[in-house]
Amino acid sequence: MRRSKASRQEQILAELNRSPSLRVAELARRLAVSTETIRRDLDAMTEQGLLNRTYGGAVRPLGTEPSVTERHALHVPERERIAKVAVPLLKTARILMIGSGATTVHVARRIAVEMKNIAVITHSFGVATVLSLNPTIKVLMMPGDYHPGEGATVGVHAVSFLNDFHADCAIIGASGLAPDGPSEALLECGAVYSAMVARAARCMVVADHSKHDRVFAARYTPWRNVATLVTDRPPEGALRDALDQNAVSVALA
Repeated sequence: MRRSKASRQEQILAELNRSPSLRVAELARRLAVSTETIRRDLDAMTEQGLLNRTYGGAVRPLGTEPSVTERHALHVPERERIAKVAVPLLKTARILMIGSGATTVHVARRIAVEMKNIAVITHSFGVATVLSLNPTIKVLMMPGDYHPGEGATVGVHAVSFLNDFHADCAIIGASGLAPDGPSEALLECGAVYSAMVARAARCMVVADHSKHDRVFAARYTPWRNVATLVTDRPPEGALRDALDQNAVSVALA
């Protein structure tokens, strides 16, 4: 069955999440297309900053992620399932903090449908937009410097704003999940997430399996500060051991 260009490129990114480097010939075999088609895809994705071309293949840029707009097209079924599992775990919460990201927007969309008469503090314009569908939800938008690639406010004003609030739960995504904790590719967002964890009674991390065993620059909290991880596949190896040792509840979607 012939794949569309968008479908091929989504699969290429998914393969890069599983392997640090890819070869043109192997990709062509897996996707059942010509090597020339794969080369054109890799060239186009390099121009978009999604990967780096190498001789005969491609690698993901170290410590980087696609923009939040591009991430919205990836792992959509997994993120929808994660949101479906996450929201019932929030039923007793009245004040939430929600970080930026594609998965947290899915969670916010589900919150807008299933919850009411709550307050949400966020720095994500995507989160605020989907929550606006429910007039009973009060949204407090954090100030700060606008980060266009993430669609969120960041910086010292965003972090200091959180110091005046407490929340029942902070709901945060992650670029990577490693044995020492969840991490974020953007240092500025990592600082906001750390502040959210510090100002919330508990923390829920929502992240699909492509984030397992990946490490990025900003570890925003150790696992001992995380109450729940909602993900779509069971963590394995050292990551699973770290979650068990820190009594992190894993909810599978």
